[in-house]
Amino acid sequence: MIDGTSDDTLQLRAPGERISGADEGRGDGSGGRGDGSGAQGTGKGVARSSLLMAMGTVVSRATGLIRTVLQAAALGTGLLATTYNTANVVPMSIYTLLIGGALNSVLVPQLVRARAEHADGGRAYEQRLVTLVLSVLAVGTLLSVWAAPQIVAVYTADTPRTHAAFELTVVFARFLLPQIFFYGLFFIFGQVLNARGRFGAMMWTPVLNNLVLITMFGVYLGLLAGPDRIEDITPGQIDLLGIATTGGIALQGLALIPFVRAAGFRFRPRFDWRGSGLRKSVAAARWTLLFVLANLVAMTVVTHYAGAVDQQLPTAGVGYTAYNYAQGIWMLPQSIVTVSLVTALLPRMSRAVTEGRLDDLRADLSRALRVSGVLIVPAAFFFLAFGPQTAQLLFAHGTVDAASAAPAGHMLQAFGLGLIPFSAQYLLLRGFYAFEDTRTPFWMAFWTSAVNIALATACYLLLPARWSVTGMAGAYTVAYGIGLLVTARLLRRRLDGRLDGRRLCRTYGKLTGAAAAAGGVGWLVARSCSGVPVPEGWTPALALVAGGLTMALIFLGLARALKVGELRTLPGLR
Repeated sequence: MIDGTSDDTLQLRAPGERISGADEGRGDGSGGRGDGSGAQGTGKGVARSSLLMAMGTVVSRATGLIRTVLQAAALGTGLLATTYNTANVVPMSIYTLLIGGALNSVLVPQLVRARAEHADGGRAYEQRLVTLVLSVLAVGTLLSVWAAPQIVAVYTADTPRTHAAFELTVVFARFLLPQIFFYGLFFIFGQVLNARGRFGAMMWTPVLNNLVLITMFGVYLGLLAGPDRIEDITPGQIDLLGIATTGGIALQGLALIPFVRAAGFRFRPRFDWRGSGLRKSVAAARWTLLFVLANLVAMTVVTHYAGAVDQQLPTAGVGYTAYNYAQGIWMLPQSIVTVSLVTALLPRMSRAVTEGRLDDLRADLSRALRVSGVLIVPAAFFFLAFGPQTAQLLFAHGTVDAASAAPAGHMLQAFGLGLIPFSAQYLLLRGFYAFEDTRTPFWMAFWTSAVNIALATACYLLLPARWSVTGMAGAYTVAYGIGLLVTARLLRRRLDGRLDGRRLCRTYGKLTGAAAAAGGVGWLVARSCSGVPVPEGWTPALALVAGGLTMALIFLGLARALKVGELRTLPGLR
């Protein structure tokens, strides 16, 4: 799905916040105040939080990868899989549009402030906010299920030639749209925990969802004859896919209830929203809603174009499902590294702005960019060098052969280098959110999405169907490269003309040179493995192991030689 780290940051409890009973005596290394004063224990607190989140994210993403592999084996990469995947992206899109986009970027800073400034520790504010979020999502979920055909029509055309695929997508959507409410339950409880400095549960509970889906696709593969065409799928198979997929998201959300109770939160519906301070939250979320809308428009356009390609070549694996799988693999480093850093840093950065400590904010952003770059930059070049082998190893199973998996590999290569600007812009935008500035990120999203839509349209109209969606993956990379340049320029102005640019450029220059050289040598080694006599199906594994290991060793050697100090943040390389 859609939609993702360590530095010397301090604890995430707001200044003066009362320690809950669950925190007493934990010895979490936070060392008292979280006021940015630089107490010795504070860095350990966030380092520990980031490590816990990273571990949870790694397990979550690992099980998610297994789920994706099984899904590809069960449903393939063609039109049948696209009907399911298109329906499955709709609930998250609607949830994000309704309220999800405001939670991370707007409501966390205000929850932290309410807990620090309100006489009751922000409890009444939390109750009203949770009630508002769940009420909006309950109504939105009911309306979305009712309007499923109209919603699906935005993503895929209903014509005489495509009517069967459209109808199947609508059936899937009716099963999957209740996810909207459970996504909201998961994220609002997760933000309540984050505001209390509890980050682990939100990173670990998605594993439950993945386990449900792994079981579902395992049953689908083991007990049912997987169809190759949309006309052949049975009502029983549809029911299994729909019920289990939504059940996994429901379990993920409900599993947070014991954790929020342990953190001291007790939900009591409160509808006395007038004069409660939520107006500021809603006003701040206005621009975030537009930000989300800009991104969703771009995603919807690409989904529509890629789905149309699947209609033209229904079994070639060159459309939306391949794009979705490739983007999911490409996002893994971002999810594990950058998102964990940001989740732990955002409350701290918000406090730094409130207290006028711009130097601390600048230092946090710089260090986060440099530390995350140690993994993000080589990962980007890895995808560029080994995209086809990665896709063949992961997806050439079950109903997918090597030829059908190849397009996803080419898309992974096209996405590849875009991981660097995508991750960096994700971090920099949090600098604006720390100022509670949601207007500037909207304009960044608007122009990035406009470039993406323009380039994707050109790819759809001008390139052969076999390569048009691969071109759209490259368009995504170009769009975020442009977006990063503009974002960095604007944030530099906001930070009194300084963004630690020289040190960032120096570090990223070294990382890029080392990763490019290592990736080139690794690619040659992987290419040489094609002639090695091994059993059928083992060639991509051999190429990835040999090429990837070569790349890793050369990168580490060059980075050390170039004196990339941030390399010491990696375990075992101090």
